[in-house]
Amino acid sequence: MSQFKTIVVERRDAIARLILSRPERANALNAQMLDEIKAAMDDIECDGRSRVVIVTGAGKAFSSGFDLKEQMERRPTGFDQWRAVLRKDFDTIMRFWHCPLPTIAAVRGPCLAGACEMAMACDMTIATEDAFFGEPELKFGAGIVAMLLPWLAGPKVAKEIIMLGDDRVTAARAREIGMVNRVVPDGELESTVTAMAQHIAAVDPNLIKQTKRAINRALEAQNMLDALEEALAIDLDIEGPGSPDKIAFMEIARRDGLKAALAWRDARFPARK
Repeated sequence: MSQFKTIVVERRDAIARLILSRPERANALNAQMLDEIKAAMDDIECDGRSRVVIVTGAGKAFSSGFDLKEQMERRPTGFDQWRAVLRKDFDTIMRFWHCPLPTIAAVRGPCLAGACEMAMACDMTIATEDAFFGEPELKFGAGIVAMLLPWLAGPKVAKEIIMLGDDRVTAARAREIGMVNRVVPDGELESTVTAMAQHIAAVDPNLIKQTKRAINRALEAQNMLDALEEALAIDLDIEGPGSPDKIAFMEIARRDGLKAALAWRDARFPARK
């Protein structure tokens, strides 16, 4: 699909592969990419031949999360501007949860913040041994867009990861706590995910669709979707006025660059054991 600039869509038989393709920025999720993901998913869901969606990243990363450099340049301020930003972020993540087709995240390298939430929203997540996950948002004064982690890992583990801003959850640890289905050597990621997708694609698609709906309802019946919307509203309360930490982080990033802001962020915290 040549009209896309930040993603690549490939189709092989009944399998659609959506590749996040900004490798020079570790596939950071910018506004254009979110628009293109929506357009691609609209097309995949309606093409009549795709039965499984694989989402992965180009190069050595799945994705570093929402693009802080773009946010630094665009400078959204106030509740109205942030409401539109967060709604697009949230809806893109949850698109993979609500998609009538089964979705598989194939993860290597960093899978952080909003991208971590996107991988969790997929029906299955397969990671390489060197993949790592995390929710670093609180460390620089931001909130969580899609509060999925408590639903997969439980509240105790979610509080630990989110409150510590942990951005180095290993693939093995992620599998242990329910974020990941399987961990494989890097050279086996493609073959493992493709074999799973081919197996699923051989099943009656309506049966798969209805079964996915039934499994999702097990969590939705516990008011998961309402809870996620409430968490999104809390994130708007954080981002709308801007927390002092986020304001300081962005000021340093604009003045000295993003690397300097990240160094400032990390220097504020004691070394963890």
